[in-house]
Amino acid sequence: MSVRFPRHLKPIEPQGTQLLDQERQTATFDSKKLMVTLYGEEYLKKRDEILNILENDPVLGDKNHRYYTGRDVRFQKSLAAGKRFIELLKKHNWTKEEFGIADFLFDESGPFRLHRSMFMPTLENQATEEQQNIYLEAAKRYEIIGCYAQTELGHGSNVRGLETTATYDVNTQEFVINSPTLTSSKWWIGGLGVAANHAMVMARLISNGKDYGPHPFIVQIRDLKTHEPLSGVTVGDIGPKFGFNTVDNGFILFDNIRVPHIAMMARYSKIDKASGDYIKPPNSKLAYGTMVFVRANIILESRYVLARAATVAIRYSAIRSQFVDDASPKKIQNADGSSKIVETPVLDYVMQQYRLFPVIAQAYACHFTALEMHRMYYENQEKMAQGDFSYLADLHASSSGLKSLTTTLGSAGIEECRRACGGHGYSLFSGLGQFYQDTLPKVTWEGDNYILTQQTSRYLFKTFRSVASGRVSEKNANFSASYMMEYLSNPKARCPITQASDLSNPEILLATFKYRAAFLISKAVHNIDVEQKTWNDMLVDIYRISRAHCQLVLVSNFIKAVFGSNAPASNENRALQKVAILFAVSTLEQEMADFLTSGYVSPEQSLLVKERSIQLLKELRPDVVALVDAFGFPDYLLQSSLGAQDGDVYTRITRAAELEPLNQKKVADGYEEYIKPFVHGGQGKWKIGKDGIARL
Repeated sequence: MSVRFPRHLKPIEPQGTQLLDQERQTATFDSKKLMVTLYGEEYLKKRDEILNILENDPVLGDKNHRYYTGRDVRFQKSLAAGKRFIELLKKHNWTKEEFGIADFLFDESGPFRLHRSMFMPTLENQATEEQQNIYLEAAKRYEIIGCYAQTELGHGSNVRGLETTATYDVNTQEFVINSPTLTSSKWWIGGLGVAANHAMVMARLISNGKDYGPHPFIVQIRDLKTHEPLSGVTVGDIGPKFGFNTVDNGFILFDNIRVPHIAMMARYSKIDKASGDYIKPPNSKLAYGTMVFVRANIILESRYVLARAATVAIRYSAIRSQFVDDASPKKIQNADGSSKIVETPVLDYVMQQYRLFPVIAQAYACHFTALEMHRMYYENQEKMAQGDFSYLADLHASSSGLKSLTTTLGSAGIEECRRACGGHGYSLFSGLGQFYQDTLPKVTWEGDNYILTQQTSRYLFKTFRSVASGRVSEKNANFSASYMMEYLSNPKARCPITQASDLSNPEILLATFKYRAAFLISKAVHNIDVEQKTWNDMLVDIYRISRAHCQLVLVSNFIKAVFGSNAPASNENRALQKVAILFAVSTLEQEMADFLTSGYVSPEQSLLVKERSIQLLKELRPDVVALVDAFGFPDYLLQSSLGAQDGDVYTRITRAAELEPLNQKKVADGYEEYIKPFVHGGQGKWKIGKDGIARL
């Protein structure tokens, strides 16, 4: 017989549902209207239709097992879910967007995700029409299942250092794929450990004795009939990880495996079949456009990460009540009209607000910057199609730094929200534990967060030198060059604020962030060019410069979206304006050392920043539950006892505890063998009562 909580017991009044209802009634705007503004009615309609399918599906509907099972069970269930997704894809004829919505709602990476997100896109973008006819069509039908094998045991960020080789044999017109060292083992490859039968292998192309660096090759690795590894292939799973354990990240080594000439992806660069001569791509910059798109999506994912964590923590903080605030006691109305004092929701404590409200602001900031990055990506694609690559360098540099900044904010934001949930935040039932584990890899994949910042700062240094030497006109200046020009025109400028309310002026805030970024760039260029400091010695400054530039980009895009001429005059937008100011002010306060060092902000003004920060918390307090409601995350996605929409926290926690496998018997397995021998050693001292119970 399993353990059950008494059903007649209810949580202490006021209950969570009542508290969240009160929160929603105090909001100054309609959260549903803001949700439509963020996503659009068409998307929300599609999402609800797909959500209904998933919630009622026999395989995908119940996610409860995730909190109670080990990797072996979770991986098997993940395989089943992957298979079911393919069946639903075909049944409902889902578009790419609709499948993405379903995948997002299910919220579990599986063995086939890299097949869709990396293997097939590589075929779409880098394969010739002939190669696509052979491989891509089969991949779309899941007749072949692929992965993307780039990272090696010994090399990750340094792609040029990859050791796997693909040597062209002009006599047989084949490539020989080989792993010459232990460190050349492909490692961390999603989908490789169990599922994939093909791999897109990044290997050093060698032809006629010359090394042309890493290029992609499609390589069959397992027998399509038996799924056994092919001769010369050593392949397996890398083992348990900090998170992401429903994905079979694998390793593979090749012992001089031969593949046909057509295996090399040849849309842009190729090897002449007869001579082995290398034919260069028409433009080496073409691949950067794809990187920008991928990183724009990562920024959007960071929005989701921050928003999801904030949703859980804010709702729970509105319900969790601790102590009585003597200065401003919380009161509720009784049924007879009288009132009584109750404990204070922790959301009313300023320290809790100080920890959580900036996370909401970061989520909205990432949202608007991701939209702008997508807009700029498509604009750049049009320019490149016309042979204009002038837009690309600035866009790529900003996307690199933004990937670094926003994923760092995301992982830090989840942990801040988890800790703000107190003891219950440590329970997996919070919905934050496994979410945090599965989010952490984002600071490393698609470019290590520290290394990526070097790309951003290198571009900024180059731009500053061009601006300083007069090689950039005001007419042709992009965003980065423009704020550098502003700085150089008045390098002794000072912040004009005299009172805390001045920090509600978006132009003052924007100018402050511009000055700080330009100042740091200017000093770094001087240290490199004049003081002759090495790049390695400058790495700490380089990281801070990228961070400063990208925080400026986030502030600029947020302000433009909610204060610009196209911003609506609505209650929803007025709330977002407060959020934008909070984002700028809280970031300014967090990075105050840079602003003080630049001389633009004085120590006295820094105290006004703190004052305005606390004021903003009070101004936003009535709206914070509505602000997270507007993110629109269904309970099916959140899987959180603390953050569910109805606020029934304590009932949900106890129901979840009932499902724990250890609670399925009155006496748990293991008692007879490991506990009973000690306890029964003292049975001579027992007293047996009339009820038959043994006691001391």
